[in-house]
Amino acid sequence: MNLPNKLTLTRIILVPVFMIFVSLSQYMTPSYNPRWYLIAGIIFAVASFTDYLDGHLARKWHMVTDFGKFADPLADKLLTTVAFLYMMRDGVCSPVVLCIILAREFAVSGLRMVAAGAKDGKVIAANMWGKVKTVLQMLSIIFYFFGMSIASMSATGAEQGVRQILVISISMVLCWLVAAVTAISGIKYLWDNRSFINTAK
Repeated sequence: MNLPNKLTLTRIILVPVFMIFVSLSQYMTPSYNPRWYLIAGIIFAVASFTDYLDGHLARKWHMVTDFGKFADPLADKLLTTVAFLYMMRDGVCSPVVLCIILAREFAVSGLRMVAAGAKDGKVIAANMWGKVKTVLQMLSIIFYFFGMSIASMSATGAEQGVRQILVISISMVLCWLVAAVTAISGIKYLWDNRSFINTAK
């Protein structure tokens, strides 16, 4: 297994590690510890960086593989979906936003399966809209976890509450922006590869 694929697997392995630290923070309880949220944010940021790094190295060193084309978007979906589930639990991400994200991911994954099973066995790689969607999702998540932890640790009392509300409000707007870009990305994928849908048996 080459280095880019190992980085992709590392991103998948970091998902349960991220979940552990989010759970340790005990957010929305009297025992809430924002430091665990900050560590979770750092882990997510590191995992997100591997998304850039594995693709960059694969192209630079000519190590692009079919496994990477499948595993890389799968790792992204797993990482971001888990984070958005926690944000929905926190009341930041609307269930509607999460439904749009999941619907897009299921549709594109299904399309990839149809394309792979076609006569010429095409592998559909991520397009520009898909990459923009992924970057926006990751930045929104990083902003929320870093923002909430820093807002909680940098102030107390009423000022802390104001800072937390500001972070939550911005995060909500970002989530809806993510939903819009995700929907556009999904529609673009389906339209560009409609030939596989029309010829599917």
